[in-house]
Amino acid sequence: MAKSAAAVRSDPYRNFRFRVEIDGIVAAGFSEVQIGETLTDVIDYREGNEPAHVRKLSGLHNFGNVTLKRGMTVSMELVNWSRQVQVGDTANARRNLVVIVMDESGTDQARFVIHAAWPAKYAVGALNGNGNEVLIETLELVNEGIERIA
Repeated sequence: MAKSAAAVRSDPYRNFRFRVEIDGIVAAGFSEVQIGETLTDVIDYREGNEPAHVRKLSGLHNFGNVTLKRGMTVSMELVNWSRQVQVGDTANARRNLVVIVMDESGTDQARFVIHAAWPAKYAVGALNGNGNEVLIETLELVNEGIERIA
């Protein structure tokens, strides 16, 4: 029996093929990206002459933090970006990020744009003289918007 065009299989994207582009920073690859959730506050509202139930109105939108993790390298770009905020230059530290999810062949498939992000936390993993793991640096970014554009 031949498959119809409507029955073409569409598998979900794998979570291990992605890249991150940051305005003005030539960042190497990241081993992990966590995109925070997007929430919209709900406002209950009712006027006195309306039926005995509340209406639901949308309130403020809240965008979760984005966490980037990578193996520590000689590059100081992420540290310097974090330091820019620490010295009080948050206005100039804001960057737009694009997280691109690729399919098995390496073709771009999905894009998440993170707007006006800046580092709120920088951390380096534990050093262990008996270990053999990769030293990980973590950058947590606050932002003013997350949207999927493709």
